[in-house]
Amino acid sequence: MSFLESAELQLLRESVAGIAGKYGHEYYVRKSRAKEPSSELWDELGAAGFMGVNLPLEYGGGGGGMTELAAVCEEVSAVGCPLLLMLVSPAICGSIIARFGTPEQQQRWLPGLSNGKKMVFAITEPDAGSNSHRISTVATRHGNGYRINGQKYYISGVDEADAVLVVTRTSVDDRTGRGRLSLFVVDTDAPGLGRETIDMQILEPEKQYTLYFDDVEVGPDRLIGAEGEGLRPLFEGLNPERILTAALVNGIARYALDKAAAYARERSVWGVPIGAHQGLAHPLAKAKVDVELARLMTAKACWLYDNGHDAAEASNMAKLAATDAALAALDQAIQIHGGNGMTTEYGLATLWGMTRLLRIAPVSREMILNFVSQHSLSLPRSY
Repeated sequence: MSFLESAELQLLRESVAGIAGKYGHEYYVRKSRAKEPSSELWDELGAAGFMGVNLPLEYGGGGGGMTELAAVCEEVSAVGCPLLLMLVSPAICGSIIARFGTPEQQQRWLPGLSNGKKMVFAITEPDAGSNSHRISTVATRHGNGYRINGQKYYISGVDEADAVLVVTRTSVDDRTGRGRLSLFVVDTDAPGLGRETIDMQILEPEKQYTLYFDDVEVGPDRLIGAEGEGLRPLFEGLNPERILTAALVNGIARYALDKAAAYARERSVWGVPIGAHQGLAHPLAKAKVDVELARLMTAKACWLYDNGHDAAEASNMAKLAATDAALAALDQAIQIHGGNGMTTEYGLATLWGMTRLLRIAPVSREMILNFVSQHSLSLPRSY
């Protein structure tokens, strides 16, 4: 693993920043307040091939990996436009289908994902929480296909997507009593699929939904991987989600630190820039250190994933480190701005809700610490 980015990766970052920089945080705020998708930015990035940079070349992708996709995600966030759906459409759904789909399934969905079409991911349920084995959404055999019944919660951007990758229970393991999981691609306009908007106190262009599956029928061609063996593709997809979450908040942190440092250099009180005072300079410097450490762990997680190694530990650590560091950096940036930090004009408090959300989701820091306790330190399992 090299700590120096290649010229190609640097050029990718510059190209993405050039597109996203034309939109900026004011665009993001405007779209969020109107609850409109950030379609113009997403579509331009998709047309340039950046939304499928991690997908195989033979299906219209860029042939890169999580390193390249994380760079795209981070650079878009670094101009104040965090795109939440990047965590699920190219990262989870694209990665799972690329690794576990049949050639026919890959040909059916990957070219669209490579060009920026959206597929969302549905795993969360009101009663299952972090325990995937308690998923109650069930897919039962019906003819040569399946019928899906159940409910999913906090599903992002369903109104923007053509399809949703749904995690279901298809049977129960007689030995453990745990549900055997299976993954299906369901069209968002499928008969029997209903949705209800969840009202969120977060400034984001994406809407959150509760989904209701009422005898939603799918054919056998919609099953990704083998029936009852969905746990492996599921967790293979969740590592990219954690990595992209880290990349997204790393970008938010960079955005906040850039604005804070510029303000601290320019804002003068009693004849000197406020950044000359250690009471402001040192907390900002500490935030910079923590953000760079989080970016290093994110790069390590990308490298492990792209090179076929177990990336679970690094992905979880990157997600925890990055969300903690980003929230601290954003808070310090707001503090340096004083009252201005809470205004829409200065573009900082408008990102607090998103950053705080990602400290909870898609996996909470408590569950990450449980993972590290058990798998990294060999401590007794606590749940």
